[in-house]
Amino acid sequence: MTIRAVLWDVDDTIFNYYSADRLGIMHHIQAEGLADGYESADQALSRWQQVTAVHWARFSAGEVDWQQHRRDRVRMFTDQAGLSDPEADAWFERYITHYEAAWALFPDVVPVLDVLGEYRHGILSNSSLAVQDHKLRVLGVRDRFETLICAAELGFSKPAARAFHTACEAMGLPPHEVLYVGDEPDIDARGATEAGLSAVWLDRTGVGGRPELVRITALDQLPALLQGDTRFGAPLSFG
Repeated sequence: MTIRAVLWDVDDTIFNYYSADRLGIMHHIQAEGLADGYESADQALSRWQQVTAVHWARFSAGEVDWQQHRRDRVRMFTDQAGLSDPEADAWFERYITHYEAAWALFPDVVPVLDVLGEYRHGILSNSSLAVQDHKLRVLGVRDRFETLICAAELGFSKPAARAFHTACEAMGLPPHEVLYVGDEPDIDARGATEAGLSAVWLDRTGVGGRPELVRITALDQLPALLQGDTRFGAPLSFG
């Protein structure tokens, strides 16, 4: 079987979301006069991540839409349940300004896309089309991906098999001809594998474990896997 296309996750796979989120919320709480409520930037980030996780789960379950999940994040993080929708939207937009100022690709992304030029490339993200399209354009790589599929528009998200299948259908390829690359072992790698795709877990922080998954620790290890082919009958992990 031959891999003809690579489907990519975005956040913390090709885009350094963690760093941008940390810098963004740190600068934002300083600008909003909220910094005195936290002992450190890491404490503020931890609180922001906890709040995000709570409301992301509600969005993923279909309980709220994209905009509402953002508003609820703001209300919980600021402990201001009475914020109006326009007030919450404005707060989040001010955060976005700081967050976007810190955007960056991981340095191994463009070199690997260049090396893998013979493959077709697409995006499957658990975000929204407007967010990821804008992000990829600002980062200068939108034209590298022929397909951009996002959970907010689908109404369902990874690791659901139909999310992966929808992306494959958009590329006109059967799942077994598509490789998925993402930083989450369960949402990305396991989900893609169970949907019939090949999959690679990009473990940038070197967590390790999960021997049932094909694991790399940097994208420059990906071409060797693809060139080895045979559905990664080569070593199950790098790094």
